[in-house]
Amino acid sequence: MGLGIGLVGLPNVGKSTTFNALTKAQNAESANYPFCTIEPNKAVVPVPDKRLDALATIVSPERIQNSTLDFVDIAGLVKGASKGEGLGNKFLTNIRETEVILEIVRCFVDENITHVEGSIDPIRDIEIIEQELLFADIDSLQKRIDTITKKARGNDKDAKAQLVIAEELMEFIAEGNPVSSFANSDDDIFIAMNKEMRLLTSKEIIYGANVDEDGLEEDNELVITLKEYATQRGREVIKLCAKVEEEMVEFDEEEKTEMLESLGVEESGLDQIIRKGFDKLGLMSYFTAGVKEVRAWTIRKETTAPKAAAVIHNDFEKGFIRAEVTSYEDFVEYGGDAGAKEAGKMRLEGKEYIVQDGDVMHFRFNV
Repeated sequence: MGLGIGLVGLPNVGKSTTFNALTKAQNAESANYPFCTIEPNKAVVPVPDKRLDALATIVSPERIQNSTLDFVDIAGLVKGASKGEGLGNKFLTNIRETEVILEIVRCFVDENITHVEGSIDPIRDIEIIEQELLFADIDSLQKRIDTITKKARGNDKDAKAQLVIAEELMEFIAEGNPVSSFANSDDDIFIAMNKEMRLLTSKEIIYGANVDEDGLEEDNELVITLKEYATQRGREVIKLCAKVEEEMVEFDEEEKTEMLESLGVEESGLDQIIRKGFDKLGLMSYFTAGVKEVRAWTIRKETTAPKAAAVIHNDFEKGFIRAEVTSYEDFVEYGGDAGAKEAGKMRLEGKEYIVQDGDVMHFRFNV
C-alpha cells in the first residue's frame, strides 16, 4: 500500500542491524562509523500473523501470503541536520516520505562501539532528533506562510483562511511543540495543509530501545528512563537487541522460540515493531482462504466491503454485489466455510458493511 515506516536515529545506534534483521536480507551495510547508511535502504517486510497458519491447517492451500509493510533504513541524523549538517535535507526528505517514525536509540554501553555524541544518553539522542525535525517543520511552514501571505493580500478568501491556521500553527511549534499536539489538528484546512506538506513532527513516533543481551530480560537504567520519558509524551517503547535479532535471522521458528525463552523474552522485538507499526499506520487484515491460496489483505481500519474488495481487484469494487463473511474465530471453530455456513455463522453483507480485522471473506460481483 506504499505506507512506510522509517528507521531513524543518530549514527551507530543499531538502525542498519535492526533493518537487516527485519528484512532477513542482510542487505543494509552495518559498520562502526558514522553515515555508514547514505542512501535509504528500502524493503517490504511480511507481517507475522499466526492466524494464517490456522487457516492453512483447515484449507491446505498451495501457498500462504502475509500482509506486508514497507520499512526504510534512513541515514543517521546529527545535530544541525536542518541546517545542512551531516546529510542534512536529504535525510529530512527521506523521513517526509514515510508515515510512521521508529526512532532507534542506544540503551547499552560498549566502549568498542563509537557514539557520535561521545556518551550514551537515549533522551539526549531523542531530543536531538526531534529538535531537528521541528526546525525543519518551522522552515517549511515559514515558506508556506510567505506564499499564502502574498495570495491573501490579493484578497484570496481561501488563502486568508489558510493563513490564520498556518500562523496559529507556527506560533505553536515555535514554542517547541510538535505538530501532532496542535489543538486544531481536526480542522479541515490544517488536515489539507499537512497532507500536502507532510510535516515531520505530525507523524506517529515509536521508540526502539536497542539493548544488549543482559538488558532484554530486565530493564536497565537507560530503558527505565526512556520509558518514563515516553509515557510523559504518550508514546510507546519497544525493547530489542538488534544483535540478537540479526543472529536469529536464519533460525527456524522452533529455534527462535528456544532462543527467546533462554533470554527471558516472550516475543521478538522485531515482531513487536512490525505489529505495532501496522497498528500505528491504521491498518488491519482480512483473509481469503481457498485451495490455491490463504492470504491476508491489507486495508485501513473502517474500510467498507466494496473498498476492501478493490484491494484484490478494482473490478471487485465496481461490480460488488455482496460479501460472504465469517469471523476468523468462527471459521476456525467450525472447520471452514462449510461448517461455518451450516452453523449459521456465515453472513451476507452489503455495501455499507465495515470490514473487521480477521474477517474471512468471499466477494460476489458482476462486471
